[in-house]
Amino acid sequence: MSQPYPSVLLEKAVGEFSKLPGIGRKTAMRLVLHLLRQDTAMVDAFSSAISTLKHEVKYCRVCHNISDTEVCRICANPARDTATVCVVENIRDVMAVENTQQFRGLYHVLGGVISPMDGIGPSDLQIDSLVERVKGGGVKEVILALSPTMEGDTTNFYIFRKLAPYPDVKVTLIARGIAMGDELEYADEVTLGRSIANRIVFTGNL
Repeated sequence: MSQPYPSVLLEKAVGEFSKLPGIGRKTAMRLVLHLLRQDTAMVDAFSSAISTLKHEVKYCRVCHNISDTEVCRICANPARDTATVCVVENIRDVMAVENTQQFRGLYHVLGGVISPMDGIGPSDLQIDSLVERVKGGGVKEVILALSPTMEGDTTNFYIFRKLAPYPDVKVTLIARGIAMGDELEYADEVTLGRSIANRIVFTGNL
């Protein structure tokens, strides 16, 4: 039986924090009590940052990365290689690849991978917009940098087939320095950097 809370407001706050992934009620309680010990200005700044993030954050109309503007800083940077597009599953993967400092091209964030078990099909992802980018011209290489899982490989193969009508565009796959089943975002920077630098031409074989 759960212990009664001395305050309904406290219980409500703990309940909200415990909805976050990986946060149980005990951890939520510690976080809430920590905030209660802080001065009001700090807590107001914290809540304001979260509210502003939700209401004002945008997604880049080119690559679908999180952005403060219609086009993200990476896509708008004239020093980036616009002919090379690195396809990743999510925004965390963009950050992981950027941390390697081994890639100077652009990105395309799919928003997930094909996973029939989870009800996620190609139409739920930003695959059509990737094809449109390639169709628009200027892209010479598409790097498939998805996690080496069954779902990632299925998505790689689907994208490879969708890009088949554009033979002048090279489709490559990051080298398998990352263990099968590992998530890209958890790979160390050296391993991930080498995987990108040593990428291979994708032939459609899973």
